[in-house]
Amino acid sequence: MSGLDYETVARFAQQGGLIYFGAIFFAGIGYALWPRNGEAFRRLAQLPLEKDEDDHV
Repeated sequence: MSGLDYETVARFAQQGGLIYFGAIFFAGIGYALWPRNGEAFRRLAQLPLEKDEDDHV
């Protein structure tokens, strides 16, 4: 029997997926907390509170 059975492939896929999504998560956190992006995020956070000139209710 080869070493490539279902349990081995499943374990590899689970661990690989965890590492992949962990890397994507930490890349997103790093992007959001990067000092150069701070002003843009502060401006975008205030966008829903601004009064729109042509309110369409």
